[in-house]
Amino acid sequence: MSELKIQHLITLTELLSKGAKNNFIPITTSTLGKNIHKSQQAASKHLLELEEGGFISRIMSGRKVSVKLTQKGFDQISDLYNLLKNSLESVPSTIDLSGVLVAGMGEGKYYMSLKGYTKQFAQKIGYVPFPGTLNVKLDKKEHIESLRQLNNLDGTKIDGFSDGKRTYGWVKCFACKLNGKVDAQLIILERTHHDLSTIELISKLEIRKKLGLKSGSSISIKITL
Repeated sequence: MSELKIQHLITLTELLSKGAKNNFIPITTSTLGKNIHKSQQAASKHLLELEEGGFISRIMSGRKVSVKLTQKGFDQISDLYNLLKNSLESVPSTIDLSGVLVAGMGEGKYYMSLKGYTKQFAQKIGYVPFPGTLNVKLDKKEHIESLRQLNNLDGTKIDGFSDGKRTYGWVKCFACKLNGKVDAQLIILERTHHDLSTIELISKLEIRKKLGLKSGSSISIKITL
């Protein structure tokens, strides 16, 4: 084994976490196996293969075993760490969607005009949206799946409220840009008639007029996370 294999990564990481970078640490294969969720036999095999590959050094004293990472072993795991770190830091902070404009049910204008919402919009996103929402039908399955992650993100939360007669659900807002020109907010509603394939957008501007849109027009959405 001239290079570090994936199945040995957890074992090597476990040893490193126990102080095996600079010191020989006493271990048992039963304890090691338990910590890496493998059998004792698998843990023993990992140690043998890591030693044969030059990633660790072992000292035997009767039935006791002490293990230390070699410089090669430490360098390999450091290289992997840097690779993962750079990859994670380079992940785009946007979600790109596309779809076509579809007619809504007319409810957006009513709900977005309620004072319980407009006051919070002004405070939290900096403006009161143009009355109504723009409905976009996503045209790709992968875009629908990408959208699911917004359910687990906070966004800008507009709290639900009650007017004494009925209660209204929360709204989560995510800043986005439409067709690379208009700033808007994609909204996730606590209560909605739409499934994930249809998204709703609000803006300070009348988006249809600003972009010259009509039903069936193509729209690109870039969400900033």
